[in-house]
Amino acid sequence: MNAIPKVPAPMALMEMIGNGSFAQAICAAAKLRIADALADGPLGVGDIAAKTDTDAGAVFRLLRLLSSRGVFRMEPDGRFALNELSDPLRSDAEVSIRPWSLFIGSPEHREHWSHLDEAVRTGKAVVPALRGMPFFEFTQSNGEFGKIFNDSQSSVSELTLRAVLGAYDFSPYPTIVDVGGGTGRLLGEILSRTTYSRGILYDAPSVVAEAQERLRPIADRCAIEGGSFFDSVPAGGDAYILKHVLHNWDDERALTILGNIKRAMLPESRLVIIEILLPEGNEPNLGFLTDLNLLALFGGKERTERETRELLSTAGFSIERIVTTPAAVSVVEAKFA
Repeated sequence: MNAIPKVPAPMALMEMIGNGSFAQAICAAAKLRIADALADGPLGVGDIAAKTDTDAGAVFRLLRLLSSRGVFRMEPDGRFALNELSDPLRSDAEVSIRPWSLFIGSPEHREHWSHLDEAVRTGKAVVPALRGMPFFEFTQSNGEFGKIFNDSQSSVSELTLRAVLGAYDFSPYPTIVDVGGGTGRLLGEILSRTTYSRGILYDAPSVVAEAQERLRPIADRCAIEGGSFFDSVPAGGDAYILKHVLHNWDDERALTILGNIKRAMLPESRLVIIEILLPEGNEPNLGFLTDLNLLALFGGKERTERETRELLSTAGFSIERIVTTPAAVSVVEAKFA
């Protein structure tokens, strides 16, 4: 039996470099709502083009590429259909990745990543020099991009939400404070499952303003407060949640957040951190990619378990337990040291 010839290293590297263009092809399909057009079944390219206001020849070329690598399926008769990988691109999918695709494919995000070499050279985020302000200020000043970013974060949250709620029990906590809790998706789900608990959603005023409608069914058990966790957080909670917050910041800023939470906590309170914990080695891990994204955008970082323990120890906490989940994140429960 003949051995399969090894691809020459230059060709292998060329294909890896081209993965950036392949990602952009997925983002284009998401932006054009091609998955939505195929929601009711396979279609020919003419029908897809009519539904998506695209050129039939060009949409064929796009779908030929995507289906050749498993995103969408090309039928024997030449029509295209959804498959397991393309179904999450539907805007109404149970867990839709379309908002994340729109963020990754946005001109702003692509421009940020085009300066990754500068982030690696300096160890600092590139956004302040490029935009004249930090990333989160930029999302507030640019309404269209800000919505794309916020929607993408909600999309990503859906991936981890069920895994976290299935792995960690929040019912022992009478008062739960979600610090940097966005529009309340996580806190709303927790309170719907822990009917004897009350909650406080805390984030920037412009962010929590969008939480009113979502939390209306549990408004009698959930307060919404606007502010900055760099200044203070609501006092007296039994559990303080930090979901995908600390990784946005370097150690100095992360310690400021942790210090404000420690001052607000009761002696018996618990800190519940939901983050990716990087492995110590270099086996393939999604966190290595998000880590570079955090560097370029915010100057933040994903941390290993060891780095997380060291950070919390410096802030006056000790880890009580770590709960792994089927998703990429772990739940770190900490108390006063």
